[in-house]
Amino acid sequence: MNSTKTNYTVPFIIITVLFFLWGFITVLVDSLVPRLREVFELTYFQAGLVQFAFFLAYFVFSIPAGVLLSKVGYKKGIIIGLSTMAIGCLLFYPASSERIFGVFLLAYFTLAAGITILQVAANPYVAVLGSEDGAGSRLNLAQAFNSLGTAIAPIAGAAFLLSDKILTSQEITVLTEVERESYYISEAGAVQTPFLFFAGLIALLAVAFIFIKLPQLQKTAKSGYSALLKKTSVWMGAAGIFVYVGAEVAIGSYLVNYFIDLNLEETIRNNETMGGIASFFLNADINDIDAKAVVGAFLFFYWTGAMVGRFIGSALMRFIAPFKVLMTFTALAILMIMISVSSPGLMAMWSILAVGLFNSIMFPTIFTLTLNGLGDLKPQASGLLCMAIVGGAIVPISFGALADSLGFALAFLLPMACYAYIMFFAFYKGRKINNPTAAVAS
Repeated sequence: MNSTKTNYTVPFIIITVLFFLWGFITVLVDSLVPRLREVFELTYFQAGLVQFAFFLAYFVFSIPAGVLLSKVGYKKGIIIGLSTMAIGCLLFYPASSERIFGVFLLAYFTLAAGITILQVAANPYVAVLGSEDGAGSRLNLAQAFNSLGTAIAPIAGAAFLLSDKILTSQEITVLTEVERESYYISEAGAVQTPFLFFAGLIALLAVAFIFIKLPQLQKTAKSGYSALLKKTSVWMGAAGIFVYVGAEVAIGSYLVNYFIDLNLEETIRNNETMGGIASFFLNADINDIDAKAVVGAFLFFYWTGAMVGRFIGSALMRFIAPFKVLMTFTALAILMIMISVSSPGLMAMWSILAVGLFNSIMFPTIFTLTLNGLGDLKPQASGLLCMAIVGGAIVPISFGALADSLGFALAFLLPMACYAYIMFFAFYKGRKINNPTAAVAS
């Protein structure tokens, strides 16, 4: 038994590197949007298509990826996902050199398709690299390194993709034809170099996986989706992923607007400590910076909280049942929102930022609780759960509509309802875990 656990250490480290990689690249691509918006002269709606292309890939490819994975296995699924990501990175070359926004969307969609396949393969693989009791802890730890990648990527993006001056469309118009062509060539090079590097790195990883020996942990399921879709707990888990991703993205997307609505800009400028934090992150005098940038600097704490919380959650789940940790974190997320909408100034800001910390363990814990007991059906279930990530495209729109019509205080009832459902799901799974005979039917 001990030797088996030891043998899983190297595969776990290898898969965790993949979690870091796709988190890093996903956020790095977001750094391109300010540059591309000016070069392609995009409207905000067109710029928003970038995220739409990303979430659409999850919706389109998750179920096919689950079917593919059930036929070829985890290892080949990972190789296919990496190969697709490499192709997506290569497509950034013609997208930038020819300045065709449609090709850029295709590149991002292809990259996201590869990440989707990788997620469908890697998440359940981590879950089965050991006992089911420890699956939540392992996946939270792997997801923590994914969050580490997302935390580092904006810094890399600022250094390598946004460090030089990006000309506005008006500034480009007044350039001579020779100057304009030279500028476009330099813009293309700024995009091409990092993504050619990533294409090569990912291709090397795909080749390496051909020779890496990973434990054979999967049998081909005979019953497939027909059996899976009869399980209530799977549908409940998919709904949990849908509302979790939706709530997290909704809050993160509208934090700047929420802080502006609370008039926090002046509070931060007039507070020596808060002003110092903003100046540190922005590397500038906050009196010379736009209000959105001043309050936006604090989003770092929301997203970094997710990384810190996953390390904490991974440790907690070694001696506390995952469903209990999930119930506690969702309750605390609801409490933080309630405090925020009923408080003024910095209390409102820090309490809503703390939601990021309690969001941390939700995705991996919902994922592993749903997969518990599914045996050979894990690949298909993973596909269904990853498809539910499309909630990140739907819930934020609904939240924005509520904020427009009713204001932020009432709009926050939507993410509170999302977290309340996740708490119910955790309670439901806890009862099933404590009553195994009832769990068989669901």
